[in-house]
Amino acid sequence: MRTPTLEDRLAAARHPSAGPVGRQRWSDLLFLHWQVDAAAVQARLPVGLTVDLHEGKAWLGIVPFFMERIRPVYLPPLPWISWFLELNVRTYVHDQHGNPGVYFFSLDCDQPVAVRLAQRFFHLPYFDAKMRAMRKGGHVQYHSRRHGDATDAHYEWRSTGPVHEAAPGSLESFLVERYALFTAKPDGTLVTGRVHHTPYRIAEAEVPQWSTHPAQLAGFYLQGPPQSSLASKGVDVSVFAVTAVA
Repeated sequence: MRTPTLEDRLAAARHPSAGPVGRQRWSDLLFLHWQVDAAAVQARLPVGLTVDLHEGKAWLGIVPFFMERIRPVYLPPLPWISWFLELNVRTYVHDQHGNPGVYFFSLDCDQPVAVRLAQRFFHLPYFDAKMRAMRKGGHVQYHSRRHGDATDAHYEWRSTGPVHEAAPGSLESFLVERYALFTAKPDGTLVTGRVHHTPYRIAEAEVPQWSTHPAQLAGFYLQGPPQSSLASKGVDVSVFAVTAVA
């Protein structure tokens, strides 16, 4: 088992040699993160994945954002299916070769077709949710409630401070610059999917309203306010086919 080096992390951001299968835009993202117990995260991971650490610490993130212009390559976006909301609960992992990526404990979404496609073709833990969001005067207000659950998760944020790219090796880069996902098929086969985009332009976020409830649904009981709060206006993303982890 090899721990990722800085070169591994920089290499992950390079454009894959294969062609993309889809394109999309991720807009108005809020990255909220808490330090968590590494052993507790490791116990929840599929065989073949190891929790990724920054200076010996494991992190759990809650990330609400807007999905826009979702489409296969060479096809236009469709008004009734290509725009929706998504909120994920995630942590950071690497495989035995030191390839870094993200592991999702849950992804809530208000587009049922997108949920079914992601479950079937990407083997991701998507959940149907009732969601709404509003952008106004630099603020974003965001609400989510998973189907079958009685609790709303509310978020409000705006960017503050200078907009910048995360410095390689920094905690900001560790938390936001992730270009691969890992997940497991029902039979336990580990698979990975790559994405490519320009580096995020991020800023510190002022977050007067936030919720840890989505993490609680995933079995994590977070204490106190987030230790990192970042926002980004977004990136255009190329999506690549899921493949088995060697």
